[in-house]
Formats: sequence, structure tokens, C-alpha cells
Amino acid sequence: MGKEMENYSEEFMFVLHGLNDTSTNRHIYFAFGLLFYILTLFVNLMLIITVILDKTLHEPMYLFICSLFVNGICGASAFYPKILADLLSDYHVISYTVCLAQTCVIFCYALCELACLTVMAYDRYVAICKPLEYLCIMTHQKIVKLLAFSWLFSLLQTTIGAVLTVRLPLCGNHIDMLYCSNWEVVKLSCKDVTMMDMYGNILIIYHVSQVIFVIVSYIHIIRTSLQSKAGRVKFMQTCLPHLITLTNFTVSLLFDIIYSRYVKSQTQQALHNILGMEFLVVPPLLNPIIYGMKLTQMRRQFVKIYWKSLKAVRQG
Repeated sequence: MGKEMENYSEEFMFVLHGLNDTSTNRHIYFAFGLLFYILTLFVNLMLIITVILDKTLHEPMYLFICSLFVNGICGASAFYPKILADLLSDYHVISYTVCLAQTCVIFCYALCELACLTVMAYDRYVAICKPLEYLCIMTHQKIVKLLAFSWLFSLLQTTIGAVLTVRLPLCGNHIDMLYCSNWEVVKLSCKDVTMMDMYGNILIIYHVSQVIFVIVSYIHIIRTSLQSKAGRVKFMQTCLPHLITLTNFTVSLLFDIIYSRYVKSQTQQALHNILGMEFLVVPPLLNPIIYGMKLTQMRRQFVKIYWKSLKAVRQG
């Protein structure tokens, strides 16, 4: 479109093209999508409730994991409702305001996920490499500060990105994705996006440094764990789930960033869809399953609480 579009117009709508190739199997995709969304909400909520109700799980590691579950619900809820609605509709449009809201929640989810995983790596480093100092280092105040940092700093980064995006005048309204993403909206700008591009690169550098911090932490953790059988067992029980979670999320997010920012061709729509939604679909569902199955104490308490609840319901 030749002329600038006014962002504040209530009638301004984006057109999403991610579902163009799925017209023949929409109801099947809808059924699977709804199933995955319900399952994601269920497993995350159940484990969150387990951590809240059981005082033996009120430890730093489980509180950080609980934060990860809450973030997973936020990420999944930013993606599933809109895509499920689009699968039942012939018109895949979204208003500017809703698009911006979806962009912000997904953006914050990705940033918060990386922050939570970094904090969890620090917690595991202290627990395994400095076990005698663990209780002195991981105090209640320290835990609150780390959790607040994970969420508030992610919100700050998201707010800055949203402000920079809102200031951009748009000359198009077609998005080749299943949902609204910040960079896809930025690419529709009529004017130079150097500032937004610089901010995006700063975020990438910052979060790459987080990943490097986690890698360095795990080099020390693995080195310490190999020195004793108890250390190896502790590593397998508490650190392996974190490594699986971190690897899955980082790789999927990296592929999405590379494809969105540097791949110009949009011919492979199916590939674009998979890369674009993998970090929103898989981690929120996989994380609680991994932690719920691998962490013995959490699994036992989960079974204990809900077995008691089931018996109470039957007796009532």
C-alpha cells in the first residue's frame, strides 16, 4: 500500500497468512490444537498447585520451576486462543490493538523464559558447586530478587520494544505468520527501522550472553558432579531436565529469529509455521512433563496430593 496507515485507527486490521495452506484439514488441526492447549494448561496448573500446597517443595529450585510453569501458561495462552479461532474462520484478521497485545505477551514470554532458565542455572551451580554455602547464598530475599528480576526486567524490555514499535507508521497489513510477532510488524514500517533493529540486536547479544553464562555454569557443574557418585546422581536428577529444557527452547527460538530476520523467501510456509510456533507450543507442554517425571520429590508429592483429593471426592 502506498500511503501510511494510521496506527491509532480502530478499523486498522492485520491479515494473517499462516493458515493459507491448511484449509482442507482445519478441523483436525483444531482438535489437536485444542487438545494440546487443554493438556498444557492442565499439567502446568496441576504442578503449580502441587508446589503451592506442599510446604516441602517451598525450596528455591521448585519455586523457580513454578515460575517457569506460570510463564509457560502465559506463552501458550497468547498463542492458542487466536489460532484456534482462526482455524474455525475463513477470515484470518486481527486488530492492531490485539496484535500489539499478542506481540507483547509472546515477546515477554520468550524473554522471561530465558531469564528463568538463567536463574535456575545459577541455583544449580550454587547447589552443586557450593553445597555448604547454599543456604547462606540462596536466602529468601535472594530468591524474591531473582524472581522479580526474571519477570520485571523482561517486562521492561518488552515495554521498550512495544514503544519503539508503536511509533512506526505502517505501509502494509499482511503478516506471513500464524500470529503477530514484533519483527513481522516492524517489517511493515514505511520508515527507517534502524533504531528497532539496533534494539533487537542488543537484546540478541544480551540473551546470547545469558546462554554463555549458563554454559559456563554447567561446565563447572559437570566438572564437580563427576568427582563423586552422589554428585552424578544429583546432576542427573536436577540438572538434566534443566539442560533439556534450555536446549529445546534456545534452539527453537534461535531458528525462529534467524528465519524471521534473515530469510527473505516466504515460499516454505509450512516450515515457517513450524519454526514460528515451536517455542510457543513445545516448551510449555514439555517442561512440566520433564520436571514432573524427573524430579522424584515433585512427582511423589503430585501423586500424594491428587490421590488424597481423589479419595476425598469419592468419599464425599
